[in-house]
Amino acid sequence: MPLLVLALVLSSAVVHATWNLWAKQLGPAVRQVPLLWLMTAISSLCYAVFAWVTIARTHWLPDGVSLVLILGSGLIHVGYFFLLLRGYRAGDLSLVYPLARGTGPLLATAGAVAVFGEHPTAWSVTGALLVVTGVAVMTAPAARGARGHASIAVGYGLATGVAIAVYTLWDGWGVKRAGVPPLVFYWAGEVVRVLTLTPLALGQRAEVASLWRTQRARVIGIAFLSPLSYILILLALRRGDVGHIAPAREVSILIGAWLGNRVLGEGDRRRRLVAAAAFAAGVIALALS
Repeated sequence: MPLLVLALVLSSAVVHATWNLWAKQLGPAVRQVPLLWLMTAISSLCYAVFAWVTIARTHWLPDGVSLVLILGSGLIHVGYFFLLLRGYRAGDLSLVYPLARGTGPLLATAGAVAVFGEHPTAWSVTGALLVVTGVAVMTAPAARGARGHASIAVGYGLATGVAIAVYTLWDGWGVKRAGVPPLVFYWAGEVVRVLTLTPLALGQRAEVASLWRTQRARVIGIAFLSPLSYILILLALRRGDVGHIAPAREVSILIGAWLGNRVLGEGDRRRRLVAAAAFAAGVIALALS
């Protein structure tokens, strides 16, 4: 994996874990539609200028295929965000986040081979397996003992991982094979999400206003960092293989687990050290592939 691609992926991991921490800190009382609508509305406005500058510089023009890909991406991401936030309402960051981020690369790597015809190297396969092993070490005890709300959280974490794999493959096709500029692709998807969520948000205007009054700074932060983390991945996807990038980005699990421990008080440090060793070895293997 080229060093530039690795740098983009690791930067995305830091940004991604940070906004997930903030989303978890909002608490279970926050309803999903108001948060998602505010996030997408703010980020679509923030990134509009950059998207149009990119369009002007690249002279990119949409066609039927790119519009379908953008529409599909927007809808898939709506489902992803709903599943993720549901998981955070049901369980801990250190349980839901690793499950979601760990299931995705395994499926995405397999899908990259089947859909894109990519040929993983021995290093990339080893790296992917090490990353998945780290996820297993980190989450297996919690999953085995899951009951009630915890078992629901495990289910949402796994479902979110499936959504991650789907959008990774779908969006990878959009920016790499269909040639849509990454920033434009994500921004247009945000517009789709705003339009999709607006009818629901209109029915929850009071909740939207309350969330804006009480959590304005955190919502703005999430709205800025969430697109940034994925735009960095889309830039990486234009320069590298999906089968390499999807597992490598899961180093964010380490960061998220550390934040869950240090900020939210979610413990079990010894098990996380073992998982950290597996993740670190996996990222090194992917970088060598």
